[in-house]
Amino acid sequence: MKFADLPLEEAEGALLAHSLRAGTKAFKKGRKLSAADIAALRVEGIESVFAAHLGAGEVPEDEAAAKLAEALGADSGLRPGAPFTGRANLFAETAGLTLIDRSAIDKINAVHEAITLATLAPYESVSEGQMVATVKIIPFACPKEALEEACAIAREQTALGLAPFQPQRYGLLSTQLPSLKESLLDKTRQVLEARITALEGTLVDEARLAHEVGPLAAALQEMAGKADILLVSGASAIVDRQDVVPAAIEAAGGAVLHFGMPVDPGNLLLLGELSGKPVLGLPGCARSPKLNGADWVMQRLAANLPVAREDITAMGVGGLLKEISSRPQPREGGKVGSARPRVVALILAAGRSSRMGLQNKLLAPIEGVPMVARTANAALASGADTIIAVTGHEKEAVEAALAAHLPAGNKLRLTHNPDYREGLSASLKAGIAAAEKEGADALLILLGDMPDVSASVIDRLIAAYDPEEGRLICIPTFAGKRGNPVLWDARFFEEMQSLRGDIGAKPLIAQYEEAVCEVPVPEDTIHRDLDTPEALAARTKT
Repeated sequence: MKFADLPLEEAEGALLAHSLRAGTKAFKKGRKLSAADIAALRVEGIESVFAAHLGAGEVPEDEAAAKLAEALGADSGLRPGAPFTGRANLFAETAGLTLIDRSAIDKINAVHEAITLATLAPYESVSEGQMVATVKIIPFACPKEALEEACAIAREQTALGLAPFQPQRYGLLSTQLPSLKESLLDKTRQVLEARITALEGTLVDEARLAHEVGPLAAALQEMAGKADILLVSGASAIVDRQDVVPAAIEAAGGAVLHFGMPVDPGNLLLLGELSGKPVLGLPGCARSPKLNGADWVMQRLAANLPVAREDITAMGVGGLLKEISSRPQPREGGKVGSARPRVVALILAAGRSSRMGLQNKLLAPIEGVPMVARTANAALASGADTIIAVTGHEKEAVEAALAAHLPAGNKLRLTHNPDYREGLSASLKAGIAAAEKEGADALLILLGDMPDVSASVIDRLIAAYDPEEGRLICIPTFAGKRGNPVLWDARFFEEMQSLRGDIGAKPLIAQYEEAVCEVPVPEDTIHRDLDTPEALAARTKT
């Protein structure tokens, strides 16, 4: 790819090197110039642009990013997102620990300077939907041979993976001394139970007993028959291998595998084994919800990953957790890690279908499935976190159509707009109110009478959305023409709720053109609404 100042007659199909504005229209960098774009530039007196054509053997950035992300995501527990501007992210399909092969990542990044891959650290605890890795192609294209080499490394060396947290059973044994208040034991249980719940586990039993070898050994033997992982919170910190907790593990028939760890806080952790089950002698810092070394070991055990002496001694690099303000309290809210922005897909299905005549268009069958159900199924197949449908006219019939043609256990939520006769804006307000209850960071507005918009189009819009980069309103385009659905950042909700009449949020787009991100899509479904008998008849003939 070679960039040059191209005359307009040579620029069709070329990629813009820099953003430019022609009159009221903005052309973002990386845009593939269409014939319509060239015509618009000529009208504004522009005679040339700094751009480049793809060369032979070069793969466009989005295609390249998608292929490498797909290779990385195969059988990994990670879901590749749709590519945008040469970037494709990979998200955790469930809560768990990241598995990162550094040598494979380094090899991929060394293949060619146009191919980059960034990941979280190995054994990082992530929640469902959290970004684990990002592929970025720079800039605009990469050589096909380099892409194939990078994909081969990704497949052959299992560069990325995820170890899901398993529903383990935990037993807690707390030892007591006369000076130890019962309220402290209650707090310890609460903190540890929150930790366990965040790791998809269950605290099945707790025992409180004297801080003595005999009673603790007996309690360990009994608890080993109930739990998969045993936690011991001592009334006094473990000081050496002959102390009460390690001595009790050995007296119960178990073994002490390792004492101490190069993580602060968390130095005085003990790892043992009894009847084939791990036993953790917890450091005193485990009474606090703040991140400490015990968390790192508990996370690996929760993911059914083996923990040996060498695993613990290798935790020193990055193990300084004390008084680091960026270290979170991972139990707060029951979450582990931070998730990506929450996108809610809103299906507007409340209208009176006045242009269709007597028939409710949303109930019209398209290939045997009611129109509104096809729209909902596409949303459910996408990466949207929650799906909300706003009903109004013929509420019961629309709800019945959805119930009959959606998969069991789906995540569709229903909300009713009693003011549907007031027009589209009333349904939009009802949907925003429901989305805010779901904690939406963004709202992707789908029209119920556009049943051919696919999940892949929705995913492209979600992938393009990035508040940090100013991509706050994401609009699909085909052949340079904008269409629906449109994704809106939550900062526009207040203004959207002030709209009146039978209009959507389109008037706001002109006010915030600088926040608009155009997202090219490969299918012309974004302009196809079936709101007249003629449009419906033409669609059903295809």
